[in-house]
Amino acid sequence: MNRAIGIAGVMLGFSASVLAVATLAVGLVRRRRDLLWMAAPYAVFVLIGALLAVGAMERALITRDFTVQYVADNGSTRTPALFNVATLWAALEGSIILWAAVLAGYTTLVAVKFRKRLTDPLVGWAMLTLFAVCIFFFFMLLGPANPFRSFDPPPGYDGPGPNPLLQNHPLMAFHPPMLYLGYVGFTVPFAFAVAALVTGRVGEGWLLATRRWTLFAWGFLTVGIVLGAWWSYEVLGWGGYWAWDPVENASFLPWLTGTAYLHSVMVQERRGMLRVWNLSLLCATFALTILGTFITRSGVLDSVHAFTAGSVGPAILAFFTLIVVVTIGLIAWRGDRLRAPGRIDSPLSREGAFLANNVLFAAFAFVVLLGTVFPLLVEALNDSRMSVGSPYFNRMTMPLGLTLLFLMGVAPVLPWRKASGELLRHRLLWPAWIGTGTVVTAVLLGASGLVTLVAFGLAGFAAGSALRQLVIATRRQGWRGLIGRANGGMVVHLGVIVIAVAFAASQSYVRQAEFTLAEGESATFAGHTLTYVGRNVKHESAKTVTQALIRIDGTGPWAPALNRFAFGSQVIGTPSVRSTLVDDVALTLLALPEEEGAPATIRVTIQPLVIWLWIGGGLMALGTILAAFPGRRRNPIDPVSAPVPVAPRRELVEVS
Repeated sequence: MNRAIGIAGVMLGFSASVLAVATLAVGLVRRRRDLLWMAAPYAVFVLIGALLAVGAMERALITRDFTVQYVADNGSTRTPALFNVATLWAALEGSIILWAAVLAGYTTLVAVKFRKRLTDPLVGWAMLTLFAVCIFFFFMLLGPANPFRSFDPPPGYDGPGPNPLLQNHPLMAFHPPMLYLGYVGFTVPFAFAVAALVTGRVGEGWLLATRRWTLFAWGFLTVGIVLGAWWSYEVLGWGGYWAWDPVENASFLPWLTGTAYLHSVMVQERRGMLRVWNLSLLCATFALTILGTFITRSGVLDSVHAFTAGSVGPAILAFFTLIVVVTIGLIAWRGDRLRAPGRIDSPLSREGAFLANNVLFAAFAFVVLLGTVFPLLVEALNDSRMSVGSPYFNRMTMPLGLTLLFLMGVAPVLPWRKASGELLRHRLLWPAWIGTGTVVTAVLLGASGLVTLVAFGLAGFAAGSALRQLVIATRRQGWRGLIGRANGGMVVHLGVIVIAVAFAASQSYVRQAEFTLAEGESATFAGHTLTYVGRNVKHESAKTVTQALIRIDGTGPWAPALNRFAFGSQVIGTPSVRSTLVDDVALTLLALPEEEGAPATIRVTIQPLVIWLWIGGGLMALGTILAAFPGRRRNPIDPVSAPVPVAPRRELVEVS
């Protein structure tokens, strides 16, 4: 029954998408308004089909219906309930179901949001593009990534369950869906960009229609990346949270280009410039989500994040190529209409800073893309494996990151068109003092290292600039000064700055050591005292957990563990982390204490300010929400900084 419902849902979604594309194409070509109205019901049918597929697979997982191949390969009666539900996106075929469902949801939301404008050719072409993308993903579910293949389980059959690493922390239930909401969300602005190019309406109207869609997609992707880093830190036990893994990079690349777009689109809205650049960034962002899908799901690399190899790789790569060719062709076709009516009057202006910001983000994305894809190209051409590790990424991205921090401090204080030197000195005085004070404070607290101190100073400088903007806004408008794109963006900047400081500190001052401790024995490391007080063994449905109980500075006990799963001989570690606002002490159990009284071998990793990474991510999410709501409109002739006190009129008269 589950298979039948699932297949019916996929067929409904695919058929409705194909009919929608055909109907809208005829309606647009022949200008038939009655056909364009059909976009809304078709979107509902696509959504119903996707929900049927999701519901059927979740029901099959919950009821352990091993007649479904996907459940037989990834389900188990021993999998805990939370991870059993999350098994839907724990492997290749299920992840495509989730992708199709999120895409169908976005398509329906667009149809509802623009229900009064469905006969507008711009909206019609956008809906056609969304349905065309739906066709591809439902086609994947019908063919290369069919999750509803049949399986004949022998009597007493029980599946292996999901990858042990994917059922070792609750974050696995939230990290992938957030990433998908971000990945797939960029389809909406991409569809409107294609529609603008096809219709020739390449002005600023379509930007306003898709601003919040882009912002929320970027926000979801941001939260997904932060949750992924947190999962890596809490589960993998290597003492870090970001390893420049190819699959990590696959999510980071569209984030970089999407961030660049969110900045440069303001220049187009305000001055009518950067039209080609913005369209290229938006199309590149969507194309990079598809490239990330290829990297993750094609089996071309070995990664803890990657899915197993399958036959989907060529199909996804062909779709990626089609997107690149079509978008480049459309931009070239509309080249004459994309000429900007305005130009940058001075590099010392907000639009000049945004342009420099975009160049840096593009360079950042290129460096990451090169380091990610180059090993794959070498392997494809020479049949030899190579890897590009963290040293390359750290060396190449560090100067770009520091320069971006500097621009984060300068750009918010710059006016449009042109700034004078006197104005800059006035507005940058306090940010400069805050940056200097940050460096002095860091040195007094024991910080060292030129690059790290420069990062701290630039972070203080950028934070001072953002806080200056927020103080001015709240002095004028009260709490409403925190709402709106500009001021919400400053909150996002503060989140980025917090993450930058935490990243610099945790990477520069990490300390790590290994100890073998007998029961009751203590060790002192980097100012912390560790005491091994014994072991604890727990038998759960899916695994046996052996914990080493360790007190840190008298607190705890903390319990790093080794997990032996019923299927397979692999032993998976689970670190235990004591987090404070100052530092994290992460404990990883390396050697299994097989019996009472046996010594335990543990690795201790101490990193300062790690918890501020997650706090910074929360600030970025909050800023995204604040930026999505319209702030109080400013009178165009009002000053853009705090008003300067004016002497009473009678005093001016007396002086004169």
